[in-house]
Amino acid sequence: QVQLVESGGGLVQAGGSLRLSCAASGRTFGTYDLGWFRQAPGKEREFVAGISWISDTANYADSVKGRFIISRDTAKNTVYLQMNSLKPEDTAVYYCAAIDVGRDSNRGTDFGFWGRGTQVTVSS
Repeated sequence: QVQLVESGGGLVQAGGSLRLSCAASGRTFGTYDLGWFRQAPGKEREFVAGISWISDTANYADSVKGRFIISRDTAKNTVYLQMNSLKPEDTAVYYCAAIDVGRDSNRGTDFGFWGRGTQVTVSS
């Protein structure tokens, strides 16, 4: 099992930056890959970015490619989401989630563990 706790959300103006953190505890290294999802009011949850815990390979949703960077620090058991050039449409609750290592999926239903989320609000 793995426990996930997000932090770093807040209010930022359009064009600004935020860095989200996801602290993982329990069995992480070599067991789970991690991802970020978001859900805006009235919209479905969507994949944002994912990273392999072992290989550091990252993938991104087209909507954030070139603006967001996912990274991980294995020594701290933490995954980060650096969000740059933020837009009002990035406003959402952002969730960290874990999936069995190597499963290679962007579907939220394939992720077995979730944090409680952190709110990101981008004002225009």
